Amino acid sequence: MTDKHAVEWKRGVRWLLVLPLAVSAVSLSAQETETGRRTTTALGLFGFGVMGGVDLEGDGQVVAAVALDAGHLFTDRLRFRPSAEIGFTGGDNAYLANVEVVYRFIDDARRVVPYIGTGFGLRGRDECGSDPECPNIWMQFVLGFEIRLRDGIGWTLEYHPADLLRRQRFFIGLTTRRGW
Repeated sequence: MTDKHAVEWKRGVRWLLVLPLAVSAVSLSAQETETGRRTTTALGLFGFGVMGGVDLEGDGQVVAAVALDAGHLFTDRLRFRPSAEIGFTGGDNAYLANVEVVYRFIDDARRVVPYIGTGFGLRGRDECGSDPECPNIWMQFVLGFEIRLRDGIGWTLEYHPADLLRRQRFFIGLTTRRGW
């Protein structure tokens, strides 16, 4: 890895790791309307999820992921969600740090909540230094739903058409949410 690539890689990873921590430390108060719905932005750590899945591209990889519910933007249905993924087996280990915005179609009070989202990810892999195009930026999409098991805990099922729809990833996991 050239010195220029190493500095860019470290700077990009540092920002993607520091951003969720900074967001969780800041708490902007939300105002509520007469119906009780939040109408402004609120940032903080409202929940997190852990998932396992597969990447169907090439030889395939097993992927482990963690996602943070880091607040909502303008309405409680539009969520800010940073996440990180590690892919292993089936080739070089791959690392992906994402920043996504997810829209939840219905209120969290429902038993099943479908959602859709988009964002960007910074992807690296083992031996990234020998490839001039590594690390690279991936356009991310997410389609999924949560199934509430009990207060604060639910199942997550997600489909990630990543890297501008070139890679197909499927995840299943558990999620927690404050105030569910």
